[in-house]
Amino acid sequence: MPNYRMNKTIAGYHLLMILSAVDYRINADEDLVIREYLVHEFPIHVNLDKQMEVISRLKPDEWEPHFLKAMDDFYDDATDAERKNLINFAIMLTKADKVITREENHFLNLLFDHWESQ
Repeated sequence: MPNYRMNKTIAGYHLLMILSAVDYRINADEDLVIREYLVHEFPIHVNLDKQMEVISRLKPDEWEPHFLKAMDDFYDDATDAERKNLINFAIMLTKADKVITREENHFLNLLFDHWESQ
């Protein structure tokens, strides 16, 4: 797991990518939501190969600690409106395949519970 601090846009990307992976199924509709987030957050093309490499190297038991770190990094840089916007993307992502799994619900609840308590 990286020990560097992520900026809010990269942290948001990590959050969504992990959320899309926790049910071990990534479908095209979920990919579209992540692409929409990237267009919204990165108006110019950005190479995310390094970030994808970091995420893809995570083992399933490392997802939650990395997710929590990304949540903290995002929270530190984001406004309340930006946090709400990311939560909306996270909800769209979990609904994209028409099934919200127990794992997806758990990670969504981490976002809600952690950010609402701060």
